[in-house]
Amino acid sequence: MPYQDIFTQTQAASRTFTSLSAEQINSVLRDVAAAALENTPFLLQENQKDLDRMSPADPKYDRLKLTEARLQDIAKDIENVTTLPSPLGEVIFQKELPNGLNISKIRVPLGVVGVIYEARPNVTFDVFSLCFKTGNACILKGGSDAEFSNNAIIKVIHAVLEKHGITPHVATLLPVEREATQSLLEAVGYVDVLIPRGSQGLIDFVRQNAKVPVIETGAGIVHTFFDETADLEKGTAILFNAKTRRVSVCNALDCLLLHQKRLTDLPALVAPMAQAGVELFADAAAYQALRAHYPAHLLHPAQEEHFGTEFLSLKLAVKTVGDLPEALDHIARYSSKHSEAILSEDAANIEVFLNAVDAAAVYANTSTGFTDGAQFGLGAEIGISTQKLHARGPMGLEELTSYKWIVRGNGQVRG
Repeated sequence: MPYQDIFTQTQAASRTFTSLSAEQINSVLRDVAAAALENTPFLLQENQKDLDRMSPADPKYDRLKLTEARLQDIAKDIENVTTLPSPLGEVIFQKELPNGLNISKIRVPLGVVGVIYEARPNVTFDVFSLCFKTGNACILKGGSDAEFSNNAIIKVIHAVLEKHGITPHVATLLPVEREATQSLLEAVGYVDVLIPRGSQGLIDFVRQNAKVPVIETGAGIVHTFFDETADLEKGTAILFNAKTRRVSVCNALDCLLLHQKRLTDLPALVAPMAQAGVELFADAAAYQALRAHYPAHLLHPAQEEHFGTEFLSLKLAVKTVGDLPEALDHIARYSSKHSEAILSEDAANIEVFLNAVDAAAVYANTSTGFTDGAQFGLGAEIGISTQKLHARGPMGLEELTSYKWIVRGNGQVRG
């Protein structure tokens, strides 16, 4: 079928949401969550076909991998979405003018949301649940790495939709061919917004070639500044979690900024990372502090390219700084404006950091691993936006809406 016909079907399907009640929408989502669990053997079987085609050493392997526990988490996230109030119809602004006109601004769906993503099959479930809850049809373009997984997931979703008498065109999965990507990028008049999720290369390609509006979900080049007053015990646990909890995610730590007065604490600070096999790329001062205390095969002198790199693996850059302003300068130079953190017991420094750092999520004394829609109470997320127009940070239900003005009158005419 020509892609224009596919887009036309999805656009027509987006208009059917007006006939669905909030309870019907939640009922479908609850059934999708249940179906994800009921079909776990099938989903894992198809996911394994994708995994068999990828090297376990590939940073995308962990993102691609589904497990029983991860499917349980996915189902829980979908259930969480059903418990959240729908933003649709929310009155953002209302005023009666002197001429008697009643004006209100209300939240409405974006319409048709296109998402281009790589080896992350969980995105298929996440995007569907958030779009369906907000009355948006979605067009999904997954990567070839996750072809079997995505086809299996959309099959499960479509079965639930058909059981409820809802057209499956509200959730369209495009073929993996490159022609499908190009058609989606050029789907002016059919797709209201396009959201890329994946590597910086994918995001740049979409931004440079799309003819429809784009919301960027940028790469995560993540820093944590260990200040002069930071607590060693808390800091050790936070840094270990931020780096090793799941290395392939965009909120994982990439660079430790260390106050020079805490160099003697550096071996203890990164000791748990040695046990986890984390490779360190340390500047001269940090390298000397670690030389006799960190496994030699895991410790390397830092090069310029190690700063400003999203590793997506068990690798971490270490940079020594003289003070807070130097840490802020480093972050300003290398940050992707995703997630940044300070570890400090100095209240003044914390406030300066929180106010000065330009990022979607800025933390004090906690792990950047919390940059996540579900962790922020949004149920799930469609991505982490690193831009400033329309949406920023984890994109949940509210970020999938626009608004329109409603004007009620009683015969008024403009003079």
